[in-house]
Amino acid sequence: MKLVLGIESSCDETGVALYHTGHGLLAHALHTQAAMHGEYGGVVPELASRDHIRRVLPLVREVALTAGCALPDIGAIAYTRGPGLSGALLVGASIACALAYALDIPAIPIHHLEGHLLSPLLSDPAPEFPFVALLVSGGHTQLMRVDGVGRYILLGETLDDAAGEAFDKSAKLLGLGYPGGPELARLAALGRPGQFRLPRPMLHSGDLNFSFSGLKTAVLSLVRQHTPERGAPMDEQARADIARTTQEAIVEVLASKALAALDQTGLGQLVVAGGVGGFRVFYPDLEFCTDNGAMIAFAGALRLQQQEPKRDYRFEVKPRWDLQEIGTV
Repeated sequence: MKLVLGIESSCDETGVALYHTGHGLLAHALHTQAAMHGEYGGVVPELASRDHIRRVLPLVREVALTAGCALPDIGAIAYTRGPGLSGALLVGASIACALAYALDIPAIPIHHLEGHLLSPLLSDPAPEFPFVALLVSGGHTQLMRVDGVGRYILLGETLDDAAGEAFDKSAKLLGLGYPGGPELARLAALGRPGQFRLPRPMLHSGDLNFSFSGLKTAVLSLVRQHTPERGAPMDEQARADIARTTQEAIVEVLASKALAALDQTGLGQLVVAGGVGGFRVFYPDLEFCTDNGAMIAFAGALRLQQQEPKRDYRFEVKPRWDLQEIGTV
């Protein structure tokens, strides 16, 4: 049994965690840069990288103190190799590999989406392989068949904008702050059903792919129709109604495609999606839904149990990285 340190730094959140292969998750901590980037209306890569540098080691000390562990107790270090912002990824990778070299322990590169994919296994109850997974993370919207660790089959993906991008861009059109997705969801809770109608892109395409760029254009048209002339602000109720309609359109497409994936594969378990009777639905705990170190530490622990990595401390990051390429590395 080993203690695995996980470091996540793919975008605008610094996550660190300690996972024990025998006792489970011992401690995790997360610092979000949302307030800093909010001043610019979106992520500024250079600022993100600099902030990761400041945060990683203090968070490592914090989780070690919480778990009652010391650095020499760590048996391996897992870090996010990609995809993500290149500078941000380099911070986590370089610190992880330097620590691993100093401690003479393995350094395990992890695919960011694999972390999300496996994070529901941290919850109780947890799904069992095989299952269908709906991955909705930032710039990614994918449906995967998951047969085991490193055994992933792509069933469908977005052809342009991802669901997260549709949320963020629609939020910006409505004058909401960063991060747009949560802001739009809060406003949508105040909206009335059935006030507007937006398209459901590729809902009846006959495949499991997605497309959300057309929805963004439709939201823009709706916003313009209900914005008064001479720069006056839009009526607050109209804004809330548009937010609700936008959210309903995106969710309907995601849920419909997820159900179709279950039907196509004949599987009875769905991870990270809404559900209907006849199959079981699994969600990661809310604290593990956004980027976090726990999912990286856990994925690293699973990889470690498969095969002891070589003590090679050279590293590279992959800002673009197809999940199906990782195999059983």
